[in-house]
Amino acid sequence: MKLNIEDISGDSLQNSNIELVERKGLGHPDSICDGLAESVSRALSKEYKERFGKVLHHNTDEVQLVAGSSEPRVEGGELIEPIYVLLTGRATKEFQEEKIPVDQIALDAAKNYIDSNFDKLSSEHFEFESRIGETSTDLKTVFSQEVPKSNDTSFGVGHAPLTPTEKCVKKVEETLREEISEVGEDIKVMGLRKDGKLQVTVAAATISSRIASLEHYFETKEKIKEKTESIIRNISSLEPEVHVNTADKEDEDSIYLTVTGTSAEMGDDGSVGRGNRVNGLITPYRSMSLEAASGKNPVIHIGKIYNLLAQDIAETIYEETGSFAQVKLLSQIGKPLDEPQSVEVETGTDRKTVEEIVDRKLESIQEVTEKCLRGEISTF
Repeated sequence: MKLNIEDISGDSLQNSNIELVERKGLGHPDSICDGLAESVSRALSKEYKERFGKVLHHNTDEVQLVAGSSEPRVEGGELIEPIYVLLTGRATKEFQEEKIPVDQIALDAAKNYIDSNFDKLSSEHFEFESRIGETSTDLKTVFSQEVPKSNDTSFGVGHAPLTPTEKCVKKVEETLREEISEVGEDIKVMGLRKDGKLQVTVAAATISSRIASLEHYFETKEKIKEKTESIIRNISSLEPEVHVNTADKEDEDSIYLTVTGTSAEMGDDGSVGRGNRVNGLITPYRSMSLEAASGKNPVIHIGKIYNLLAQDIAETIYEETGSFAQVKLLSQIGKPLDEPQSVEVETGTDRKTVEEIVDRKLESIQEVTEKCLRGEISTF
């Protein structure tokens, strides 16, 4: 392993004049695709393990969402056309002369994900189609190695701790989704820190059946604004400036009403990997991987494993030493997962400590796989 450690005094972004952070909430069309892709991968992995004692090759990180159409109105409304979802990718459909019903497993997993994770939105609002193809022979060969080998030459990136801006943006989405009943799961939060002020723009899809009047809608917007300001003041020293649903006008036809709590019902399409990274955020002022981690194979796919591992290493360095850390891991196709081509760590911690943490995490790299299979780790 080639370990390069760059000694830094702290997180330079903390001292910059400007920072931009975004989070696409659970019900954003892109996040819906991420969640569906990951749920299908978990379901296939479970089926493979039950039948054959191991996870067979698959990648289900190709999910496309085509928005439906709806007619929301105060105190009601209806979905006119369902949300269309195409589940694609590749999977092992036959092994040891036994056929695996991949498409049915995928469809069942997708419906279950929606019904288990959303309030107003249900699988009945969707039209699902599975067109998952058979995996290639070459990839089966790579996958069948006794020691897990990398399936790609790629890299993963992680950093810890989060800045106050990053913490605020993440907390705002989570809190609004859990605490304001008029709001659905489609909440996008954009944070711009500049000169000690945090300007936050919230796009929150309200649920039309829970909005009693136009006045109630604007009261809900004010509640969102006040809650967001409170979160920012509680977990940072930044001065909040909050804007909510800024495209609204003063009439019922020009406010952010939805029947199901997501813009996917009325014009916004989605794809896997166009949203949050594995830390749940989009951070253009940071080094980031553009890999779509959700749905990628949890055993050998570097696009998933090294991004999750890099984040884990960075968090462990911070937790055990108190020092900021940014970690970059580079793989080489066909090489063992626990032997990265390069490991780069930026931190203020001594080399011996960093080496010990990196070695420990690489030795237990299969724990990342197990956490993915149990659904204990988020990829978006």
